Amino acid sequence: MPEQPATRPREAKKPPTIYEVARLAGVSHQTVSRFLRKDPTMRPDTVRKVAQAVQELNYRPNLAARSMRTRRTNRIAVILPDSTSFVPTRMLSGAAAAAHEAGYLLDVVGLGGDAAARAARIGTLLQPENVDGILSFTPLAENMEGLAPSALRVPIVVDGEYDDHMRSRGLLADATPAADIVAYLAGLGHRRFVHVAGPRNWASAWNRRRMYERAVAEQGLISHAVVDGDWSVRSGWDAARDIVAGSGVTAVFAANDQVAFGVIRGLQSLDIDVPGEVSVFGWDDDELGRYFDPPLSTVAVDRERQGRAAFERLLSLLQGDRPAAPLDTTVLNRLVPRGSTGPAPSP
Repeated sequence: MPEQPATRPREAKKPPTIYEVARLAGVSHQTVSRFLRKDPTMRPDTVRKVAQAVQELNYRPNLAARSMRTRRTNRIAVILPDSTSFVPTRMLSGAAAAAHEAGYLLDVVGLGGDAAARAARIGTLLQPENVDGILSFTPLAENMEGLAPSALRVPIVVDGEYDDHMRSRGLLADATPAADIVAYLAGLGHRRFVHVAGPRNWASAWNRRRMYERAVAEQGLISHAVVDGDWSVRSGWDAARDIVAGSGVTAVFAANDQVAFGVIRGLQSLDIDVPGEVSVFGWDDDELGRYFDPPLSTVAVDRERQGRAAFERLLSLLQGDRPAAPLDTTVLNRLVPRGSTGPAPSP
C-alpha cells in the first residue's frame, strides 16, 4: 500500500500587527501607538479611523513584546480586603473592561493575615517588576505605615471610601436617592411610611436612614417606624409581619433589595397586596428584582462606571497625564420604579 504523504498542520493565522492597523487606517504606526495609549490630544476623526481599523482587524496589543520594550509588566494589582465575603463584581467588571481597552491585565489580590503580613504583601506588589500599578478597593494607609517612602515605586489609586469590610463611606455612601424615593411615593399619594434600615455601623445604611427621616419631616409625612435591620431577607420579613401589617402604613422604603424582598413576601404571606395596599421600594437593582412578583422598584447603582473611572484615574498616573477628573457620584444612582409601587389606596 503506497505511503500517504504526511499532511502538514495548517499554520495558524498570524495576529495582525500595529503596522497593518496603521495601513488600514491610513496613519502612521506611531499614531496607532498614541491611540492605544489613549492620547487625549488626538483628533476625533483620527481616533475614529484607528478604532475602526482595530475593530475590523480584531487587533490586540502584544503585551509580552510591549513589556520587553517598555520594561513594564502591563499588569495591575486590584486589592480587596480578605475579611469580607463581598466581592464587588460589577466594579471589577468595569475596571477590567477599561484595563483591557488600554492593554492591561488585572490581578485580584486579597489582603489577609496580620498587619505585618499585609504590609509585606503590599511591599511585594510595590515592586515595578511585579505590577505597573495598584488599584485598591480597601484602605491601605494603615497597612503601609511600616513601609519606607522609597518603597512606593508604582502608582496607587485607592478608589472610593470603604472600610476593611467593603462598607462604603463618604461620597460613595451618598443617600440622596432616599429623599427622591420619599418624594416619589408622596407623589403617588402615600402619607404613612416605614423604613426598614440596614445596620447602624454601616455609613451607607445610617445615611439612608437619616435622609429618609429628614425627607419625611420636610414633606409633613408620617414615619410610623424605623426598623433596625441587617440587610437580610429575614429582617424584611419580620418587619412586614410585626410592624407594617395592620399599622395603616401604605409605603415601605427598604435599605436594600434583599430587605425589600423579605418585606414583600412577608406582606404576601398575610394576604396583603403589593402594591395595592402597600408599596415597597428597595435599593441596589439586584437582578432578581426584575423578575420578582411584583417586579421591585429600586435604586440602580452604576458600579461598572465606578470601576471604569477608578482605572482611568490610575491610567492617567501611569501615563503621566493630568489627574483624571474625580467621579461625579450624582450619576451613580438612578431611581427605577417598577411594579412594587403604585398609588396609595383610597381611605
